[in-house]
Amino acid sequence: MEGGEVTLATVAAADDAASGPNVNTGGIMALILFYCLIFVVGMYAGWKGKRVRNPIIPSDIAPPAAGEQEGASATIDGSPPMTEDEDYMLAGRNIGWLVGTFTMTATWVGGGYINGTAEALYDPTKGLIWAQAPWGYALSLVIGGVAFASVMRGEKYITMIDPFQEKFGNYMGVLLFLPALVAETLWSAAILAALGSSVRVILDLSNNISIIGSAVVVIIYTIFGGLYSVAYTDVVQLALIFVGLWICVPFAISNPNVGHIMDSSSQWIGHLDSVELGTWLDTSVLLMLGGIPWQVYFQRVLSAKSPRRSVGLSFAAAVGCVFMAIPAAILGCIGASVQDWGAVSSMYVNGSSPLSTGEGKTILPMVMQHLTPPLIGWVGLGGVSAAVMSSADSSLLSASSMFIRNVYKIIIRPHAGAKELEIALKCSISAVGCLAMLAALSVNSIFDLWVMCSDFVYVLLFPQLLCVIYVKQSNTYGSLAAYILGAIMRISGGVEPFGMPALVKYPDFDEEHQRQLFPFKSLSMISSLLTMLVISLLFHTLFTRKLIPMKWDVLECYHQKVQPTASHEAPVDSKNPDIIVQSCSNVSGNVADCDC
Repeated sequence: MEGGEVTLATVAAADDAASGPNVNTGGIMALILFYCLIFVVGMYAGWKGKRVRNPIIPSDIAPPAAGEQEGASATIDGSPPMTEDEDYMLAGRNIGWLVGTFTMTATWVGGGYINGTAEALYDPTKGLIWAQAPWGYALSLVIGGVAFASVMRGEKYITMIDPFQEKFGNYMGVLLFLPALVAETLWSAAILAALGSSVRVILDLSNNISIIGSAVVVIIYTIFGGLYSVAYTDVVQLALIFVGLWICVPFAISNPNVGHIMDSSSQWIGHLDSVELGTWLDTSVLLMLGGIPWQVYFQRVLSAKSPRRSVGLSFAAAVGCVFMAIPAAILGCIGASVQDWGAVSSMYVNGSSPLSTGEGKTILPMVMQHLTPPLIGWVGLGGVSAAVMSSADSSLLSASSMFIRNVYKIIIRPHAGAKELEIALKCSISAVGCLAMLAALSVNSIFDLWVMCSDFVYVLLFPQLLCVIYVKQSNTYGSLAAYILGAIMRISGGVEPFGMPALVKYPDFDEEHQRQLFPFKSLSMISSLLTMLVISLLFHTLFTRKLIPMKWDVLECYHQKVQPTASHEAPVDSKNPDIIVQSCSNVSGNVADCDC
């Protein structure tokens, strides 16, 4: 299995069977206690956020300035006034160091992240070599901080889609929004399903109950407080993950049925065959670069107090991601060091083990259940449930923010007032949460669907993000061509969740297992990037040098020069004064050559 799949491997083990007769009452009470704690903190944070939120300018006291929306509030960094719905999305751009570090770390540290890390170390066909998620996502945070965080925060965007719509137009922005929305929703569904499998193992309780309970709690406190609730609950949730996992380590490692960890090092270190090197490299690059163009990350970046702080938070979160994976990795090694699973549980007879019975994906809750005292196992389960909620709430708010800001407000209801947008945002959070919950309950291949969407985020969105930030000549022609080519190349490589075989078999194709060993995902991404550069430059040259008639500019990236007003002189091409380009600033602060 690829390292990218490991990040959410427990989802594939979710079981919707009804609870058994030996329901663990004490564990259920402990889980309810954890849920109540998270709920109370989330509601309190939302209440506190409303009290400290930047004061809204009442329309009956001071009318909004020209170009401002009624109900706007001033921001602490001198940026344009934020409406109440934008303040709700970004917590007034007032996230400090401590809360910011915790909430940005929670971007990737979820239930699938810690369960998948443990599963990788337990499975001898993977091992430490294939546990790529911790360092892959950590490097994505570093790269994001170096290359994108400061620029995006400096431009004071509200969502990740804003620069796309600013430069490529509203409808191209909607196209780019679609893979981001689906990926965020399926991410929430996948980690909810991951919690269900853990609860089933430890408490012998139907995972439906835990999925529904978690979804309801997350939806309510996210609706109430927005990013304020999400950020402050992340502090408590990461603390629970830290305590819950580490407290299990000494009890599990000292269990008499566990041998010395180093004696089983050949199993948990793993190995990498030369034929799988392409797959390993493909997954590594996907994690490092594909982990950047996610709204769940940029929501934290854009909520920081300053561009410099957004960079620092990215670096701090990178360290946090690696650190939080350590106890999960140790517990996976402990699972690999169990000498006789038959002596641990009556479930395993004749030398069987979780690996041989196909339950290796649930090794983390297995270790908590069978190698620690009940009370300690319950605390560990609290850590797992906290990990799930710390990622689920972020994704719900992120997906809803993009929809309201970049679709509802701009395309559907451009004249909507602040109150309508706030209500619509809360309804959107409920809708996305319910969709994620239903998917987690009913779709067996939710994990595979999420992996596929992650591929599309990497192939389709990363080249677009790179160009919109750094390539001045990029335009809608290049963006649309790159989008189409990237999608075709990714689909032609095979889409297993939909039973679509590979239409193009790249070198070293594994005929036996019908899988690509060539790094075709990275090839698709690079091809998409090159297409965007070439097509954008081609059309920019054709129109600005008047090599083709302006009437052929069907996407209206360039247009004939018009008479400028006295107050706003429109920018023109220096070599061709008869050609005018759309007047807007790109993300670097200079006038963009096109805005379509």
